Amino acid sequence: MIELNNVSKSYNRGKVKAVDGLTLTVKPGEIFGFLGPNGAGKTTTIKMVVGLLRPDSGRIVVEGFDVAKDPLKAKQVTTYVPDYPAIYERLTGLEYLNFIGDVYGVPKAERLDRIGKWLEIFELAPVVTNPIQSYSHGMKQKIVLTAALLPAPRVMVLDEPLVGLDPRAAHQLKELFREHCDQGKTLFFSTHIMEVAEKLCDRIGIIHKGRLVACGTMDELKAIDRTEQSLEGIFLELTDK
Repeated sequence: MIELNNVSKSYNRGKVKAVDGLTLTVKPGEIFGFLGPNGAGKTTTIKMVVGLLRPDSGRIVVEGFDVAKDPLKAKQVTTYVPDYPAIYERLTGLEYLNFIGDVYGVPKAERLDRIGKWLEIFELAPVVTNPIQSYSHGMKQKIVLTAALLPAPRVMVLDEPLVGLDPRAAHQLKELFREHCDQGKTLFFSTHIMEVAEKLCDRIGIIHKGRLVACGTMDELKAIDRTEQSLEGIFLELTDK
């Protein structure tokens, strides 16, 4: 579960309001899509949720842990994949995954089982002993996603996770998202792919100029303006005002 209560964040000594009084709850077992135009505040919000940025005001709670007061406990139950992952490229894929397993304290037997499962799904087994610097962009994205799944986290926070993935990998990842949330866990992700958000998400939040302008199921979003029945149309209408 993720809870944001009246969260704000500014840059340039308060001159640029990136996030403005954001209040939002992402429930257990829910795939929550977070949409917004470029510069709307999506990535700033995500970085505050995972503890990389501190809000100017407001409170963020992840699985009952206050991100400001109990940052380590909040991070122990969360994994995060940024839009442009920074990886230790001189490590092999396997060395990187074992490093992540050590950080999260994943037992060896469980680690081997999970690594084998995700490597097979993402078709990385043949290259897992190669240096990451030799990987394509899509392969790097897959190894980062494998690392995020490795600790079996309660909460996954992903910024544009489908970018760079081939259609097969994207399909498999969407199935993994649903499997993750069917276990009562939480998934919060941003995307620019409207079709994915419309078909996959249980609820969707739309942020514009730092403010949450809409939040709900597709049926609830359609009720905002009955002339617009697609997520793309609703999004364009809300972010054009």
